[in-house]
Amino acid sequence: MIPVMEFRQFSEQQPAFRVLKPWWDVFTDYLSVIMLMIGVFGCTLQVMQDKIICLPRRVTSENTSEIEVLHFESNVSTVLREMKGLKTNLDLQQYSFINQMCYEKALHWYAKYFPYLVIIHTVIFMVCSNFWFKFPGSSSKIEHFISMLGKCFDSPWTTRALSEVSGENPEDNENQKSCITKSNIAMSPGEGSLEKTQSLRSIPEKIVVDKASASVLDKKEGEQAKALFEKVKKFRLHVEEGDILYLMYVRQTVFKVIKFLLIIAYNSTLVNKVQNRVRCEVEIQDMTGYKQFQCNHTMAHLFSKLSYCYLCLVAVYGLTSLYTSYWLFYRSLKEYSFEYVRQETGISDIPDVKNDFAFMLHMIDQYDPLYSKRFAVFLSEVSENKLKQLNLNHEWTTEKLRQRLQTNPNNRLELQLFMLPGLPDTVFELTELQSLKLEIINNVTISASVSQLEDLQELSLYQCSLKMHTTAVSFLKDNLKVLRVKFDDNREFPNWMYCLRNLEELYLNGPLSTDASKNIVLESLREMKCLKILSIKSNLTKIPQSIVDVSSHLLRLYLHNDGTKLVMLNNLKKMTNLTELEIVRCDLERIPHAIFSLTNLQEIDLKENNLRSIEEIISFQHLRKLTCLKLWYNSIMYIPEHIKKLSSLERLNFSHNKIEILPSHLFLCNKLRCLDLSNNDIRFIPPEVGVLQSLQYFSVTCNKIENLPDELFFCKKLKTLKLGKNSLSILSPKISYLSALAYLDLKGNHFEVLPQDLGYCRALKRSGLIVEETLFETLPSDVRDQMKAE
Repeated sequence: MIPVMEFRQFSEQQPAFRVLKPWWDVFTDYLSVIMLMIGVFGCTLQVMQDKIICLPRRVTSENTSEIEVLHFESNVSTVLREMKGLKTNLDLQQYSFINQMCYEKALHWYAKYFPYLVIIHTVIFMVCSNFWFKFPGSSSKIEHFISMLGKCFDSPWTTRALSEVSGENPEDNENQKSCITKSNIAMSPGEGSLEKTQSLRSIPEKIVVDKASASVLDKKEGEQAKALFEKVKKFRLHVEEGDILYLMYVRQTVFKVIKFLLIIAYNSTLVNKVQNRVRCEVEIQDMTGYKQFQCNHTMAHLFSKLSYCYLCLVAVYGLTSLYTSYWLFYRSLKEYSFEYVRQETGISDIPDVKNDFAFMLHMIDQYDPLYSKRFAVFLSEVSENKLKQLNLNHEWTTEKLRQRLQTNPNNRLELQLFMLPGLPDTVFELTELQSLKLEIINNVTISASVSQLEDLQELSLYQCSLKMHTTAVSFLKDNLKVLRVKFDDNREFPNWMYCLRNLEELYLNGPLSTDASKNIVLESLREMKCLKILSIKSNLTKIPQSIVDVSSHLLRLYLHNDGTKLVMLNNLKKMTNLTELEIVRCDLERIPHAIFSLTNLQEIDLKENNLRSIEEIISFQHLRKLTCLKLWYNSIMYIPEHIKKLSSLERLNFSHNKIEILPSHLFLCNKLRCLDLSNNDIRFIPPEVGVLQSLQYFSVTCNKIENLPDELFFCKKLKTLKLGKNSLSILSPKISYLSALAYLDLKGNHFEVLPQDLGYCRALKRSGLIVEETLFETLPSDVRDQMKAE
C-alpha cells in the first residue's frame, strides 16, 4: 500500500506552479479533464453493460430443414402445428458464447477500444502539459524561481524600494513632498501601500513613504531582503546560461500539436466504424447449427456521439496548442525587457534578462504582470544599495561611530572606516568630525547631509567609488582643506575635486597620464587658488601642465613614480615659491638642472633614483635656504669635495648608497645637525668629524668601520649615535663626553666589554641602549641599575 502522504507533494506544488501556467495551459487542463471524463464514462459502460447482442440468421430452406431435422431427430414423432416468431432452440449459454465470439471477431477495433484510446490520449496530454515541471533539469530551476518569486512579492522591502529610490535626487524631494500632500493615499504602518491603479501599465506603481516610515524596516526584514538580493543575483547567473526550460516547453508543445493532428486524422476516418448493426459469420454450426448472425452493438449510438464530442474537444485543444506554438515561435521569448517597469517605477538600472530567466518572466506575465514588476526590484543595484544603506545605518549607529573617533597626526578628530558595504548616513550626525578616512568602500554616497559637518576639513578616499550630490560638492568646495585620494581606475577618481577652491593640500595616488588614451588625465587645477601642498604618486613621464597652473602659490611638491623615468622637468623652473621638493623613484641619473633655479627651496629629497654621480651638487650653493638634502637609496659611489659649499645644510642623508670613502670636506658643513651614512661601504671616519659641533644625529650602521676617531666624542650635542653592524671591537671611554646621548646602537659588532664610562651618559637608559644582553651584563651593576631606572 502506498501511503496517502506520498501524494501530498503534488497537492502542495500545484498551487505554486500556477504562476507558470498561462491561460492556454489552464484551458487545456480543463479540456483534458472533460476528455478524461468521456473516456472513463465509456469504459464504465463497457464494463457494466452488455457489449453486443447477436441472433442467428436463417438463410435458405435447406438450412431450415436441416435445422428442423437436427432439432426433432430425438423425438419419436413430429407433430406439425402453427408457429409464431423465429424459433432457434438455442439456450442462454450458447447466446453468450455467440455474443463473445462476434464481439471479438466481427466488431471493429475502434468501436471496442474507443474509450480506452480516449483515456490513453488524455493521460498523455496531461503528462505532456506538465512534463517540464517534473523533468530533473528544469524542475529544480522552476522550484527555486517560484520560491524566490513568492518571497520577493511578499517582502516588505518590495513595497518600500520605490520610495527609497525616488529619494536618490535631493533636488526632486521638494516636488515629491508637494505631490504627497496633494494625493490621498491610504498607508499601512507595516508595509506601506501601492497607489490604486486601474491598469498596471497605465499608472506607475509608486510607493510613497516618508523617511520615518522607511526606517520601520527592522533588522530581521532587512537581512531577509539582503539574502533575497544575493539569491536572485546567483540564480540569474545560473539560469541565464542556458535555455533548457524554453526548449522543454517548445518540445512538449510541438509534441501536443503532432499528437492532435494524429488523433484528428485517424479518428475522423474511423468514427464511422461505430455502427449499431453488425453482421457476424462464425464457423460454429456443429455447436449451434448456425453460421451467420445479426448483432446489435448496444453502445454504438452513445459511443458515436461521444467520439464526435471527443473530436470537437481535441480540435479545440489542438487549436490552442497551435496558438501556443505561434506565441513561442513568433515572439522573442529569450529576451525580456523591463523598459516599462523602468519608466513606471523610476528605477532606471533594472537590467534586461535573457534565456530561461526571460522565458519564465514572459510566462509570469501571462498570469499576472505584477509579479515580474515586483520581482524586478530585486534585480536593481540601486534598490540593493538602498537596502544596504538601511542595514548599514542599523549596524553603525551614531554612538558606535563616535567610539571610533581618534586624533590623527594633523591633530584633527578623525573617523576611519574600512571595507564597509557603503557609507552610513549616521556619519553625518557626528558634527564634531574634522577628518573622514574611507578605505576600500565600493558604494560611497556623500549626500547633502554632509553640510551638517561644519568642522570637516580633511577627506581621505582610498580605493573608493564615490558619488557626490551637488549640494555636497558646494559644501566641500568652501570647507575642505585636505584631500587624499588613492585610485586604480576612472570610477575611483573624483572629478569634482577640480572645483575645490579652498583646498590647501592634495594627495593623489594612482595611474595618471598626460596622454588621454592612457589611464587618467589630470585636468587643470587653476581653481585651487589656495593649494600649498601637492603630492602625486603615479607613473608620469613629464610634469603635467596642470601642476604648472598652481606653480605661483605651491610650496611643497612631492612626485613619486613607480620606477617610470621622469624625463621632462623644465616646468619646475616656474615653481619659484617651492620650499620642499621630493622626486622619488623617477629613475633620475642626474640631478635635474631645473632644481638649481628654485632659490626658496629648503628641503630636497631624491630618494630611490638611479644617481651615480652628483658632481652637479655644487650648484646647490645658490640655494641659500637649503637646509635638508636627501640622496638616499641611490647608487652614489663617492661624495664630491665641493659639498663644502653647502654651508647652510642642517640635515644630510647619504644612506643606502655605495660610498666607500668619506671626504674630509664633508665635515666643513658645520651646521649639520643630522648626518645619515648608514648602509654603505665606509671603512674609515675622518677625524674632522669633530668639527660638527651642532651634530645631534649620526648614523653609520651597516658599514665596515673598524675604529672610531676620538674627535667624534667632541660632538657633545649628540643625542643619537648609531654604530650597529660594523667591525668595531673597542668603544673609547671618551664616550662619557656625550652627556646628552639618549640613543646608542652597538649591536652587531665585535665588542667584548662595554666601558663603565657609559654611566656618565646620564640621558642614556636601557631602552635607548641597543646591544646584546650578554654584553650589557659586562657593565658594572650600579651602571646597569642606573640605566634600568626610568
